[in-house]
Amino acid sequence: MAAFTVNGQRHDVAAPPDTPLLWVLRERLALTGTKFGCGVAQCGACTVHIDGAAARSCVTSLAQVEGRAVTTIEGLSKDGPHPLQKAWIAEQAPQCGYCQSGQIMSAAALLAEIKKPTRAQIVEHMNGNICRCGTYPRIIAAIERAAREG
Repeated sequence: MAAFTVNGQRHDVAAPPDTPLLWVLRERLALTGTKFGCGVAQCGACTVHIDGAAARSCVTSLAQVEGRAVTTIEGLSKDGPHPLQKAWIAEQAPQCGYCQSGQIMSAAALLAEIKKPTRAQIVEHMNGNICRCGTYPRIIAAIERAAREG
């Protein structure tokens, strides 16, 4: 049994300790915004925050989140769309949309650390998130907009 908080709500999950957090979120807690991409922490589609830091949930075990706070795309903002979500829409960042929750969660971690990042800092930080549709220019523009408009 593992006890941890997801989006501000405590959960006690009975599963093997090596179960990937991704599958607990999707299959046990019905939080399907976090996506499976590669399963080896290389694409970023499964990005969530653990105690405020971006983490790949496909390689994070249930044991690793014991007593910790996890935030998924569903819990990113408590009162309406997050500034990044608004910027994503304004810049028309998604195409197929599959990777976008991971992209947004990575971007949110960046903006929590650096309020007004440079374009170079954005590119460097987002380098580990893959978008098969290739909407990188719109993703970067959305992050720049969110940093500007808050």
